[in-house]
Amino acid sequence: MTLLEELKWRGMVQDIMPGTEEQLHKACTTGYVGFDPTADSLHIGHLVPILLLRHLQNHGHRPIALVGGATGMIGDPSGKSEERNLLTEEALAHNVACIQKQLQRYIDFTEGKPNSAMLMNNYDWMKDYSFIGFLRDIGKHITINYMMAKDSVRKRLEGENGISYTEFAYQLLQGYDFLWLFQNKDCKLQMGGSDQWGNIVTGTELIRRKTGGEAFAFTCPLITKADGGKFGKTESGTVWLSEERTSPYQFYQFWLNASDADAAKWIRIFTFLPREVIESLTQAHQENPAQRMLQKKLAEEVTSFVHGEVALQQAIATTATLFAAQHAPAESLSAEALEGMEGVIKHSYSLEKLRAGTDVVSFLADAGIFPSKGEARKMVQGGGVSINRHKVTGTDMQVNAALLLHEKYLLVQKGKKHYYLVIAN
Repeated sequence: MTLLEELKWRGMVQDIMPGTEEQLHKACTTGYVGFDPTADSLHIGHLVPILLLRHLQNHGHRPIALVGGATGMIGDPSGKSEERNLLTEEALAHNVACIQKQLQRYIDFTEGKPNSAMLMNNYDWMKDYSFIGFLRDIGKHITINYMMAKDSVRKRLEGENGISYTEFAYQLLQGYDFLWLFQNKDCKLQMGGSDQWGNIVTGTELIRRKTGGEAFAFTCPLITKADGGKFGKTESGTVWLSEERTSPYQFYQFWLNASDADAAKWIRIFTFLPREVIESLTQAHQENPAQRMLQKKLAEEVTSFVHGEVALQQAIATTATLFAAQHAPAESLSAEALEGMEGVIKHSYSLEKLRAGTDVVSFLADAGIFPSKGEARKMVQGGGVSINRHKVTGTDMQVNAALLLHEKYLLVQKGKKHYYLVIAN
C-alpha cells in the first residue's frame, strides 16, 4: 500500500489537498507537523501527529517535527472558546526542551539517511523578525476577509469572549512556518488534526501568493470515544507520554480498559500492526470478546512504542499482581511485591495514628485517597472501597495497626481500577 492508502485504511485521513497523493508518489517529500509546547510533556492526543510522522518516514519520506517555541507564546485559538493564559519565556523554553527530547524517542533522527528526521523550533526564525517587517512581508499577502472566514476565528467572534488580535494573528504565524520550511528545507507537505485545516490552508495559500510555489496538506480526524467521553482523559486526568506524569502502568491501563468499539478503531490508528494481523485479531475478538484480545494487543503495542519493552513488561506484571490474582489474599504478597508495584500510588500515613485507630472515612481522607470525608463516605457506602482486598462494608470500620501487612503496608482499592499503597511511618 502507498502511504495514503495505508493511512486511509487506518482511518487517519480526513481532509486532503488536491495533488497531495501525486506529490507523494513522484518524489521523496519532506513533510512536517507542529507541536505546541503548552506543557513539559506531550500527551496521547499528540500520538496521532507523531504516528503520521513515523508513517511518513516508514514510506521513505522525510519528516520534520516542529516545536512551536514562537507560536507557543501566543496560543492557537483552534478548538478553544476563550483566550489561553500566556506562558513565560522560561516556562516555554523548558517545555520546548522536554518535548524535543520526547520526540527523539519516536522518530528516526539518525544522521546520514536520506530521509532522516529533522527537529526544528520556529523561535529560531521568528526571534529576530520585527513586527513591521512581518506585516510588510507576510501580512499584506493574506486578507482580513480570508482570515475571518476560518472556523477557528469565526466561532470565537460569535462567542461571548471574542478573540484578541494576538490569537487572531496565530494563523499568519503558522502559515509563515510552512513558508519558511518550504523555502529553506524544501518542505512541501503539512499534516495535522482536522481542527488545524484552516491554519494549514493559510500556509499553502501564503506559499502560493508569496512564491508562486505549490504545497500540499492532509489532516487526520480528531480522535473520539464511542461513549462520547473525551479521548485521553481519565478520572485521574490527562494521559501523558511522560512517565513522570503518567506511569507506564497507568498508561497501559488506559488502553487495556478501552471499550470494544474503541479498541477496534484505535488498534488501526495507534499501532503499526499490518492489516491482515489486525483483521485476524478483530475476527478472533468478535468470536470471544470476553478474552479482550484487541484491548490486550492494543495496550501492549502502544505502551511498548511509547515507553519501551522493559516498562511494558513491568506494567503487565503489576497488572497481573493487582487484577489477575485478586482472589489471592493480600497477606500472600511479599513486601518486595507491594513496594515494586509500578504505577500504584503511594501515600505515607502516621503509624502513631494507626496504633491509636481511626474510622475508615477519616483514614481515607487523611491518607489523601479521597479529597474529602464526604467523598470517602459516599464511596464506602456504595461498596467501592477495599482494604487489603477486603471490601469495606460500613463507615464505622476501624483502621488500625493490626491491619498492616508486614507491619507497614495497607493496600487500598478505590473503585475497580485505582490502587493505593499506604505506607505507615
